[in-house]
Amino acid sequence: MAEEFKPFVTDTLSPETEPNESDYQILRLLQDNPNLSQREIAAEVKISIGAVNYCLRALVEKGWIKINNFRASNNRLRYAYVLTPRGLSEKSSLTRRFLQRKLTEYERIKSEIHRLKAEITDLPDLPPEASGSVSPQNHLPDRDTDTSISKDTP
Repeated sequence: MAEEFKPFVTDTLSPETEPNESDYQILRLLQDNPNLSQREIAAEVKISIGAVNYCLRALVEKGWIKINNFRASNNRLRYAYVLTPRGLSEKSSLTRRFLQRKLTEYERIKSEIHRLKAEITDLPDLPPEASGSVSPQNHLPDRDTDTSISKDTP
């Protein structure tokens, strides 16, 4: 029997890997609207449809979601991706971890901003000529008196 093809995707959940932000976003989307298509999920999370499919299969394999069939208004068969009790619990755990990661990142960025502001305020006040900056008032040619630009030049 041939082994089932699974594309190599590093940005989504597989049964052997830890969940990442894309996985969390997919779980959050499905909790709010289990009737989203894979195309809609891909557009919202900004990953490929193939990556969404791979992730959904991994989520099913982990027991975090189950797939239900239903008929859409145009009588086409559609799928609903419903979070299981375990999936809801894991999503809650992921929410806590991602919040902690974002808060840590926020504090790091806030510290960097503080350091950069201090660096700017510690600079001595230099005249524009000494600092290499160009003042538009002092260095732009006057259009009426400048003769260095030929009127024939495009």
